[in-house]
Amino acid sequence: MRRFFRHPVRLVPFAFLVPILLGTGLLMMRPATIEYQRAPFVTALFTATSSVSVTGMAVNDTPNYWSGWGLLLITLLTQLGGLGILTVAALVILLVSRQLGLRNRLLVQAETQEFGIGDVGRLLRRIAVTVFACEAVITAVVAGRLWLTYDYSPGRALWSGVFHAVQAFNNGGFALYTDGLLAFSRDPWVALPLALGAIVGGLGFPALFEAVREWRKPARWAVATKLTIWGSVVLLAFGFVWLVVTEWTNPRTIGQYDMPGKVLASFTQIALSRTGGFEVLDMTHLREESYPLLVALMFIGGGSASTAGGIKVSTFFLLAFVIWAELRGEPDVSVGSRRVATASQRQALTVALLGVALVALGTLAVILLTQGTLFYQALFEVTSAFSTTGLSVGLAQSMPGSGQLVLTLLMFIGRVGPLTLGSAIALNTRRRLYRYPEEQPIVG
Repeated sequence: MRRFFRHPVRLVPFAFLVPILLGTGLLMMRPATIEYQRAPFVTALFTATSSVSVTGMAVNDTPNYWSGWGLLLITLLTQLGGLGILTVAALVILLVSRQLGLRNRLLVQAETQEFGIGDVGRLLRRIAVTVFACEAVITAVVAGRLWLTYDYSPGRALWSGVFHAVQAFNNGGFALYTDGLLAFSRDPWVALPLALGAIVGGLGFPALFEAVREWRKPARWAVATKLTIWGSVVLLAFGFVWLVVTEWTNPRTIGQYDMPGKVLASFTQIALSRTGGFEVLDMTHLREESYPLLVALMFIGGGSASTAGGIKVSTFFLLAFVIWAELRGEPDVSVGSRRVATASQRQALTVALLGVALVALGTLAVILLTQGTLFYQALFEVTSAFSTTGLSVGLAQSMPGSGQLVLTLLMFIGRVGPLTLGSAIALNTRRRLYRYPEEQPIVG
């Protein structure tokens, strides 16, 4: 056992498993539900995992099933999962840099430019201050809007603002309304703060801190920051255009909105589809052309060391540069004026292919366990669970307990898997004193 835990990174799955099991037990207590009945084990486990993994997927009508105490517990678990992900990610980077040799330690420090070797306390304080400051701003705007415009009482407006601010910044997706945020799809004072909170929370603090510090000189950004920031902009723009085109005349989504309403609802949904999980459009009424877009965006996810899931933006665009370099016949993969290490290319390919394999196996399992399920429904639900996004076409609520357990496992793996995998690869970096003879097998 000591040998297994020799590297602290291996504690990461257990660090998230403990609050999940604790949350499951607390959610199974009678006061956690409105009807004062014990929640079934699978329901409590699914909800606790969805909260700690900041997914936001639900198997019941959240505001009409869980009591105020239950909703408060979901909020705390989401905050713990989101803030814990960030702090653990930062600590993992520090731990990895200590485990590597001096040369690689300097490379890690030069690449991140934000994570020093001895400034753990300062780093974690900056993360905590940023998280709570952003959540406070979102709370103030949303609560003020609900109080002044929707005639909410001050207490109810504040609670709704806090709940949705925590969910937005931590890229959860639980909402206090049965139909998600459909009622606020054309209200910029509610939709935009939540969307922007999800975007900022999904960038990751290594990229966010560096982008803020060097905002005047983006050319100086590290490769990871460039891939994350500009990649996120490309995905938002591309997704926005696609969704507007496909849903423009759909009367069940944005077809009946005026021009500003269509633009706002489409942008908000795309911003939240990548990581946040809130629904400002009814997922069950989208046109078929929109589902491949949302599946792709969910699978890619957000930035590294963020509250978002997926294979990560930097991974996706790094692979795009790899493909481009191969098509051009270039010997090196370059991003800007930097050559990308071969080890990083292999890690990106490994993470992406493992993600594809997990989604494929999960989709097959859901189809086999749930009778009459359409392929696109299973793929959408499984991708949302793996990427910890939380969007749903309603399948999670109707599937049997075995199918819900599959989604629960995917949420857990999707949250801790990529981080653990990447760290394990870095910790096990080694150099051989010999090399085998080279051979070039036929490819393609």
